[in-house]
Amino acid sequence: MGTNIRIRTLVENTARGQEVLAEHGLSFWIDTGAHRILMDTGQGLPDVLSSNAVKLGVDLRQTNAIVLSHGHYDHTGGLHTVLDQADSPVLYAHPAAFEPKYAPGRKKSVREIGILPIDRSAALTRTGQQVWTVTPTEVLSGFTVTGEVPRITDYEDTGGRFFLDPALSEKDPVLDDQALYFDSHKGTVVLLGCAHSGVVNTLQYIHRLTGERPIHAVIGGMHLGSASETRMRQTISALRKWNIGLLAPAHCTGLAATVALWNAFPNACRPCECGSVFEFAAP
Repeated sequence: MGTNIRIRTLVENTARGQEVLAEHGLSFWIDTGAHRILMDTGQGLPDVLSSNAVKLGVDLRQTNAIVLSHGHYDHTGGLHTVLDQADSPVLYAHPAAFEPKYAPGRKKSVREIGILPIDRSAALTRTGQQVWTVTPTEVLSGFTVTGEVPRITDYEDTGGRFFLDPALSEKDPVLDDQALYFDSHKGTVVLLGCAHSGVVNTLQYIHRLTGERPIHAVIGGMHLGSASETRMRQTISALRKWNIGLLAPAHCTGLAATVALWNAFPNACRPCECGSVFEFAAP
């Protein structure tokens, strides 16, 4: 790794700054100096990812690796846009990310929420290599994706009504959900897509994988929008045990949950809107 690792939010539900655009989605640009990793690619609305990249000084042509946190449209919709620019980066994803995915829509309709055909085709034919991450897998320059996260807690679930079939009869456990983490001078830094496995389950697993190295920062979506008061209370209690120095809830965390986290950890919480920059010293 280089001296510093810089993470920039390229896509998120909120934005700050002139001509920076927001959409329901998430994407992080990670620059180690030697390598550049793109985690998720947003929803893919016209010009959001590519325009934000230009405005924020990010050259998508330099993408060395793409990590998909899971296979929902709001994290994969910009894949074809990136691959129009990047030269055959390595793709890291769980194979279940490419399965069909559905959710209930309005008035008893059904929504397809998986990877769009244009992005599926781009991912499988225009990346330099596809690395399937069922188990913990090292990405470029000391970064690791968790692969499947064990579901240990009794109060966390996938955070939504997700299905593998259009009849909505086969529940999707979202086994493709994974996080990205790396070591820094102050401890482990964790990047979350949606934490469908549960943010506490995810952090417990990473804490174990890193030999109980302190968790310094947690950035990204926590899918707590529909969390009960009991779940929020238990989640906050669990987070306190790690004494996290930086907490940046984003995207699918939910407004009420974000407020609860800011109230519980006022000195640790930071915004994560498009354009936000987080910088960490290498270990």
